[in-house]
Amino acid sequence: MNSLNDWLAHLEGLHPKGQAGIELGLERVARVKAELQQRQHCPVVVVGGTNGKGSTCAYLETIYRAAGVRTGCYTSPHLLVYNERVRVDGVPASDADLVRAFARVEAARQAAGGIALTYFEFGTLAAWEVFAAQGVGVAILEVGLGGRLDAVNVYDADCAIVTGIALDHTDWLGTTREAIGFEKAGIFRPARPALCADPVPPGTLCAHAASIGADLRLIGRDFTMAAEAQAWTFASGDTRWEGLPLPALKGACQLRNAAAALTAVALLQARLPVPRAAIETGLRTVRLAGRFEIIGEHPCVIVDVAHNPQAAAGLAENLEAMPCAGKTLAVVGMLADKDIAGALATLAGRVDVWLVAGLDVPRGAPAGTVARAVAGLGGNVEVFDSPEAAFACAVGRAGENDRIAAFGSFHTVAAVLRVVAARGDSPLPSGRS
Repeated sequence: MNSLNDWLAHLEGLHPKGQAGIELGLERVARVKAELQQRQHCPVVVVGGTNGKGSTCAYLETIYRAAGVRTGCYTSPHLLVYNERVRVDGVPASDADLVRAFARVEAARQAAGGIALTYFEFGTLAAWEVFAAQGVGVAILEVGLGGRLDAVNVYDADCAIVTGIALDHTDWLGTTREAIGFEKAGIFRPARPALCADPVPPGTLCAHAASIGADLRLIGRDFTMAAEAQAWTFASGDTRWEGLPLPALKGACQLRNAAAALTAVALLQARLPVPRAAIETGLRTVRLAGRFEIIGEHPCVIVDVAHNPQAAAGLAENLEAMPCAGKTLAVVGMLADKDIAGALATLAGRVDVWLVAGLDVPRGAPAGTVARAVAGLGGNVEVFDSPEAAFACAVGRAGENDRIAAFGSFHTVAAVLRVVAARGDSPLPSGRS
């Protein structure tokens, strides 16, 4: 196997469940990690939570880069190219770096008896190989699903962050916030900082932190933020930063995510010194594709990977805070295992035209399923075979004062970004070979 695409195809075929397969548990990935003799050579920040993980990772990455720390950041899923998942100093890993890392993981997997790693498990081990080879000064790792049994949890967090807890992935994590909170808390470690940015943390999360002796820090109790008109104040213990610039990322939840990131920065200062100037630069310049991202004007075009009720409620708040003189056209496609009705209900009365698309991917919901969920929410409903077709219709129909909001899944947003790129309106991100 010589190309990245060859390796990705190999990863998809390793496990009976393929790329979309989920099999939680640490035994398989831990055995291959041991075979690779991976060692934690730098501070590790692990970020979990139902929503806000990507934003929190982005704040940490941007702030540490501004402070001159060489960053390694592992996130998932990707929007357009796999390389996006593994970044060093903010730059997606090259095809060549990934191929070398995959080859090392494969050799270790074979040496460990040919263990059938999942796509995500294989990629997690490979990301660490890239970071070790590049000599990063901090590794920022985003949990894929849950926490306790997620592949990322084979690495010990020097600081663990749970951004928030809501109902999602209930087939694997449980059907209550208490059950899900326990799974998220699995990334905490004894005697190390364990942060939670959920204003109402489940008792199970706090109880687990206490049972293992983690240094639990809760938003509103141990770290706080206060917004002003054009600035905000952060406080945690003896650390207090006033007059900080508001985060460049949109949404009311972003101050909580930023506060969690700043708490981690403050707690790791002895090992990773960060001056205030770097914090301000990071807050001003942070970017994150697909999170209430405006990619076009006249009409306004917004893409958002909101795919569960909590995230969709955030999208609804952002739309409400950005008045539109014309109509709102929603391009939406979702995965079948999501709470489709619950997510879309948050936008009741805010959409004039629903352009509903089926997703031709594993776990993708048929357009008819989504259409039934939006019936009665207000606005006209039309059905399309694909997000590309739905978006093309939206573009053809929208006037200069209208807006198009494409959301519901990473797959939906990726499809729209590809269409926009093909029209020459914006560049595609890519790995560097």
